[in-house]
Amino acid sequence: MTRPLDGILVVSIEQAIAAPYATRLLADLGARVIKVERPDGGDFAREYDKRAREMASHFVWTNRSKESLTLDLKREEGVAVLKRLLKKADVFVQNLAPGAAERLGLGDETLRAENERLITCAISGYGEGGPYGKKKAYDLLIQAEAGFVSVTGSPGQPAKAGISIADIAAGVSAYNTILAALLNRHKTERGDHIEISMLEAMAEWMGYPMYFATDGAPPPPLAGAGHATIFPYGPYRTADGTVIFGLQNDREWAAFCLTVLQREDLAGDARFKGNAGRAAHMDEINEAINGVLSRLTTAEAMARLEKANIGTASLNDMAALWAHPQLAARNRWQEIAIPTGTIPALRPISGAAWQPRLDPVPALGEHTRAILDELGITQEEAVALAASGKDE
Repeated sequence: MTRPLDGILVVSIEQAIAAPYATRLLADLGARVIKVERPDGGDFAREYDKRAREMASHFVWTNRSKESLTLDLKREEGVAVLKRLLKKADVFVQNLAPGAAERLGLGDETLRAENERLITCAISGYGEGGPYGKKKAYDLLIQAEAGFVSVTGSPGQPAKAGISIADIAAGVSAYNTILAALLNRHKTERGDHIEISMLEAMAEWMGYPMYFATDGAPPPPLAGAGHATIFPYGPYRTADGTVIFGLQNDREWAAFCLTVLQREDLAGDARFKGNAGRAAHMDEINEAINGVLSRLTTAEAMARLEKANIGTASLNDMAALWAHPQLAARNRWQEIAIPTGTIPALRPISGAAWQPRLDPVPALGEHTRAILDELGITQEEAVALAASGKDE
């Protein structure tokens, strides 16, 4: 079996989520990913929590199938080892503070002078230059700057996403652009430089609300788990819980009225024709929906919705997602090794002809000795350069 990125070497100086997620996606496709970490604790995401079988949940998610190399990049010797590694690499990813790579002698032009096929990728909060170029950028801050918080939540209660969506946007953008650069390298035989800004990645994902508010028009109203422009769409209370459903067109509206609400009069009411008509009479329609669903159990409501062929969903928590019958039926879970034992991992989407990598999450410095030996560094040099106690 051959994976798409078999034989590709990725070296990454990475912390937190955006860069580690991008490189994990590359590892899923078969790339060899060497994660360069500080000797004194490594990637600080290792210590975010201990919820994933005594390991950090973010770290387990974004760092499987990698090798951990510990180097002290404050020392010239450590930087020299990294440069030796980069001479044979295909991709170099870093999310150091703006300007830090250049100060270490790891600027893209400097590195490509030694390895013209090298693809370099720098991930930062706001991108190089500009008035925000040197600002600190965490996921929450970028969610706010990109306007995401302003369109999420309920009236009077703006909210951030429950996941690191700005980091994920940047990671996916980096992953996609690195793949494009690798394809382009087949044509040019030369590497390239990629600059990923979390703000710009998130701004791309904000396309719908930005266009909705074109030329100073009001932005989408806050709608909680509902939708700012499609109605009815979202969660509704039942006698014993909640159902979530959405309608997309007049055909579904008629079926909903006849089968779920059992109100033929609403199905034929001209005021409710088209999504705009329904949205204009939201309060009246909600009153009718709540009057019916509040008397039904969740199971009864779901049965009516399914009979009407209305799209529905369960309001699952994390335990329900772990136990989701569809994921189990499609064999989407596989155990992977972590330093404290094993843990299930969601199998990445792959082609029919190959299977994704699902290799262990590395302990800090676990591969340092082997990588240094591979570079021809003597044991005496390794003792001085290696990072962790077990390597010394």
